[in-house]
Amino acid sequence: MADLDANIDLQPGEPAALPRILLVDDDETVLDTLTQVLQISGFEVSSAANVNQALSLIGSQTFDALLSDLHMPRPGDGLTVVSAMRHANPKAVTIICSAFPEMQQATTAILQQADEILVKPLRPDNLVEIILERLKLGVNTAPLPVESVSDILERSTQSTIEEWLHLVDDEREVISVPLDDNVRCAHLPQLFRELVSRLRSPVKLGTRSPVSTAAAEHGLIRRNQGYSAAMLVEESRMLQVSIFQTLQDNLKRIDFSVLLVGVMAIADEVDSQLSQQMASYISASNKDVESIDSRINPNQAHRHVA
Repeated sequence: MADLDANIDLQPGEPAALPRILLVDDDETVLDTLTQVLQISGFEVSSAANVNQALSLIGSQTFDALLSDLHMPRPGDGLTVVSAMRHANPKAVTIICSAFPEMQQATTAILQQADEILVKPLRPDNLVEIILERLKLGVNTAPLPVESVSDILERSTQSTIEEWLHLVDDEREVISVPLDDNVRCAHLPQLFRELVSRLRSPVKLGTRSPVSTAAAEHGLIRRNQGYSAAMLVEESRMLQVSIFQTLQDNLKRIDFSVLLVGVMAIADEVDSQLSQQMASYISASNKDVESIDSRINPNQAHRHVA
């Protein structure tokens, strides 16, 4: 959060009404200090030391403003909090603060989600002035339309596939079979259609997923292309990473009420598809072994115990 100058003397404010602000930072010292500064300046302050605490408060209370650190500790954690506030309190002003140098370069992208960016170091009196001014101006734009997980994946299918291809290209020592990009990702459009269908017509988690003929065929195709079983597993893992990155990129649009269920359904469906791919892959391998054994030992198949 902001670097504070302890020598600043703030005069207690006397607002007609106390603006309610949610303060989020994983540094307890900064959290305590800023809470005192804001309370002295006439704010009613609720504080959270991590993303989960912040989301809990956002879901149970209303706020006029949010002041959040960007990295808590992972890059972009603050934007997760901003996105939740946008959905729960669309009229609340959202302010992000960070000392990281890339903030200047990322300003345009971050302002698509937050109303204001504060770059450290900050003096407490300046901070209070900025928050009050921002409250007068209000939010920058109307909240973006909320979308379901299935709608996001449906419209982002191509970009997610391209992200997956980039991951595969970066792991050539893991997936070493040379293939044309169109051939390598030929199975993915159908997989996404089945995934979107699963999300729109959910089945109880833990029950057997519908049989996918395309998944079984993909296992056979990958075997004929020279993939090992480990490669098949790795490309499935990369697919989940790419899908979840798509959701992260669209976090400000997602309907949070169904996000967790959607994520679990995605993981379950992708795992189910992998299981069916592996079953057909292993079945074909076993048949080949039996065929080789029968050629090497042609009389073995006719042996019987007297």
